[in-house]
Amino acid sequence: MVSQRALEVLKVIVQDYIDSKEPVASKAIADRHGFGVSAATIRNDMALLEEEELISAPHTSAGRVPTDKGYRVFVDQLAGVKPLSSAQRHAIEEFISHSADLDDTLARTVRLLSQLTNQVAIVQYPTLSSARVRHVELLPLGTHRLMTVLITDGGSVDQNIVECANPIDEVIVAELRAHVNQQLTSVPVVALGDKLAALAATVSSDRVELATSIAEALSYAIEGHRTDRLVMAGASNLVRTEQDFAHSVYPVLEAIEQQVTLLKLFTEMQLDATDVQARIGRENEGALSEAAVVASSYQSGGHQRATLGVVGPTRMDYSSNMTAVRAVARYLSRLLGDDNQERN
Repeated sequence: MVSQRALEVLKVIVQDYIDSKEPVASKAIADRHGFGVSAATIRNDMALLEEEELISAPHTSAGRVPTDKGYRVFVDQLAGVKPLSSAQRHAIEEFISHSADLDDTLARTVRLLSQLTNQVAIVQYPTLSSARVRHVELLPLGTHRLMTVLITDGGSVDQNIVECANPIDEVIVAELRAHVNQQLTSVPVVALGDKLAALAATVSSDRVELATSIAEALSYAIEGHRTDRLVMAGASNLVRTEQDFAHSVYPVLEAIEQQVTLLKLFTEMQLDATDVQARIGRENEGALSEAAVVASSYQSGGHQRATLGVVGPTRMDYSSNMTAVRAVARYLSRLLGDDNQERN
């Protein structure tokens, strides 16, 4: 059984190791942290921590470093995630709120999160499994070209160009725009295929060809959302911490780039609106077993949820990173929610 003082010693070891990258010795703890006991007593506490596999000796030095299990206990013992300063909150709002659309918003989000944490930042696109069509726009581009714009209630915007064999009549386009929105608005994206397949049958014969082309363009737009997508930034941050990985950082980079492992991990974490979670070292599978993942979820329209987080070495500043991830997730939820309300 580990005593409360031993847990405090573990906390100090984790924090000092994160700051210094050097194994932490009992004398250094006794001298710097005011436990009011001798270095010998601290050594006894460290021996208990080592028996519980919470710390280990990396070499033959007197110092110790946290294990994956030790980091887990440290994270679980955090009294709470500290709030960001008002300046940090303002910086988040200023940077993300100037985005033009969902793609730009998520790109800005990962760049900002990477800067705040000095880790690889990852944001998952909202799944369209629960998304609904909010609006379809048809925009003539000259005499023989038309742009379709599909907008969902989650803020997703997809554009496609239709090449028309016959000259475009703007009056007909306006009438088709109203008809298409009447047919498709509020339809779940997962059910959109059947609606689009039947669209040509709902218009007069002189508009079948154009309606068919529009349906094909909209079908192409939703195809791009049938698989989850991730946006990433800050891979160079991981490379700079290569010494924190026992073998090589490149399998971790490869796993991040392939996305499949991370998408599976995000699904397993099953985050809710208030959680910020950490998966540490061997709690992860494969190449990520030497890494740590801190993640939370955000909401984009209705009940659509997706995940954002950071990936880095197990020797990371969990408290600060969890603070940043939670704050950015909450602001992103508020921004996308507000945007959707304004658009509706």
